[in-house]
Amino acid sequence: MDLNLKDKVVLVTGGSYGLGEAICQSFAAEGAKVVINYRRRAETAESLAQELQSEYGVDAVAAYADVSKEEDVVKMFEQIDAHWGRVDILVNNAAFCPTCQVADMEEETWNYTMQVNLTGAFLCCREFVKRLLAAEEGGRIVNVSSQAALRGSTIGHAPYDASKGGLISFTISLAREVCEKNITVNCVAPGIMETEMMAPALAKNRQKYIDRIPLKRIGQPKEIADVVAFLASDRASYMTGATVDVSAGLAMH
Repeated sequence: MDLNLKDKVVLVTGGSYGLGEAICQSFAAEGAKVVINYRRRAETAESLAQELQSEYGVDAVAAYADVSKEEDVVKMFEQIDAHWGRVDILVNNAAFCPTCQVADMEEETWNYTMQVNLTGAFLCCREFVKRLLAAEEGGRIVNVSSQAALRGSTIGHAPYDASKGGLISFTISLAREVCEKNITVNCVAPGIMETEMMAPALAKNRQKYIDRIPLKRIGQPKEIADVVAFLASDRASYMTGATVDVSAGLAMH
């Protein structure tokens, strides 16, 4: 199936590792030009950009920005404007996930999680949508939520879960605002994946998590990444405001 993503410019926040890396790989495999946003891992992001160029023959660049900071997000979009003149697809993947029970949590931890996971997505969407409206062009936004937004968690991820629930609501609201401008806004809610974020929990008791999953296995990032690419493609042109469950049946909503 041709997703018609060749030469589209896609920005993936938190794109240098984990699910973000897999998302960048999926878009590059379809011939898209990829902007790999990073905050801490400059060498990793640069290495991934070189890998995508070498393996898929696409243009790929690393772009620094702390998405929790407005000035960083604005500057990143300005740099992309200077390099390519446009962004066609935005994937809000960057996330922060602290582990702490609510009774012991500092307000700073709660606020920072919200700032990265929810405000960061808002800032990127704002800059992206402003440009699309000014150019009178359509575009695609895919927000990465989590099945925890629908089910919660018991190991101390309340601010992460709440921020991801907010991201689903934001997806719906923004989709309604921009749908008549040929801008679609959708969301994916991944389940348990083989990522750095889940590694400590899986190392401690992997079977416990497998037993909770109806399909009885841990997901691979590529399985979620391919759904993201589909939602950003012409093949999903009749979808907006949707949250797609990619959790092996863990959420089932």
